[in-house]
Formats: sequence, structure tokens, C-alpha cells
Amino acid sequence: MFATLTGLGLASAAGLNAYVPLLLVGLISRFTELLPLGPSWAWLEHPVTLISLTVLLVVEFAADKIPALDSLNDIVQTVIRPTSGGITFGAGASTMELTEITGEASGAAATSGGVLWGAVIAGAVIALAFHLVKALARPVMNAMSFGAAAPVVSFLEDVVSFLASLMAILLPVFILIVFPLMVLFAVWVVRRRRRLRGERRSAGQTGQVGQGGHDLGGPA
Repeated sequence: MFATLTGLGLASAAGLNAYVPLLLVGLISRFTELLPLGPSWAWLEHPVTLISLTVLLVVEFAADKIPALDSLNDIVQTVIRPTSGGITFGAGASTMELTEITGEASGAAATSGGVLWGAVIAGAVIALAFHLVKALARPVMNAMSFGAAAPVVSFLEDVVSFLASLMAILLPVFILIVFPLMVLFAVWVVRRRRRLRGERRSAGQTGQVGQGGHDLGGPA
């Protein structure tokens, strides 16, 4: 159960930032005993992997703070974030269930099996869902704030991704609280976007009617 919660939390976080959960998994696995990975995922803690992920994280951090460029970045990330979600869910599920909820936070031992493809697919789907919500939310936030909200919203997304990843690894039981909250926020974003579209359409129709009335009332 706890391994599944770890994978769920990491995949959700990957939908907001692809590199934060990957980097945390690699670092914690390499320098602590809290997250022993299965053999198929040992490459995540390799120094080359960690350096590459750090560079990619810096690039993503900068690109996602700039209006317009953030939307372009979201298009590119449509493939990367689900891939990250699949990897992190698979890596998280490669550990056996935790023997303790607190304290060592893992007490886990890596399984001897290979890749759990069901977990990988589930993680990719979860990350894709959160990515799509993020991609839909950003234009709404930019429109509401004339672009001023882009760096703030992006930073908050990075923070949420970091905290969700950390809790998924150290205290996976908290994902039972965090995940529903993220889902509720996603629902709010979708509804808000639909409402804004409806308001724009209504405003456009009102403008057309006004123009038509002006033309009819003009000189013959």
C-alpha cells in the first residue's frame, strides 16, 4: 500500500514539474536508505543522471516563469512529464510496503523483480492528467493577471511538486490528503476555464449585436 502511495504522489508531482520528483528519488536513493530502488531503477541514482536532471531542472525553472514561453514549455513537456510520472511511479512501486508509517519512513526493501509496467502506465496517465490541468490553468492565470502571475504560479507549482514528492517518499500516508486536494484544484481550474470561455463568447456576441444595431440606426 505505501509503495503505491509513494508512486501516486511522485507521479502527481511529475505532472507539475517533471524533474523535481526524479531528482529527489535519485538523491534520496543514493545518499540515504529511505528509498531503496529495485535493480531496474538503479540508474536514477547514478551521478550522470543526477547532474543531467539538475541541469534540466534549472532550464525548466527559468522557462516556466516567462509568459508565452511557459505555454511553449508546456507543449514540450506533454511528453516529458508523463514519462517522468511513469518512471517515478514505477520506481516507487519497486520498493516493498513500508513496515513503519513514521520514523525510518521506509523500512523498505527493494524487490528483486523487474519493471512493473502496470505501475509505469498508471504513473504516466496520472502525470499526464495533472500536466493537462497545469497547461490549461496557465493561460487562465496569465489572462486574469495580464501575465504578472506567471512567475508566482510557476514557483508555487514547483513548491507543490517538491513537497508532494518529499511527502510521497518520507510520509506516503499524507498522499491520501494531498492527492484529493490536487484533484479538487484541478476540477476548479477546468470549471474556471470553461466559465471564462463562456464570458468571452457572451461578450463577443454582445459586441456583434451592438455593431449591428448601430449600422441599422445609421443614415440611409
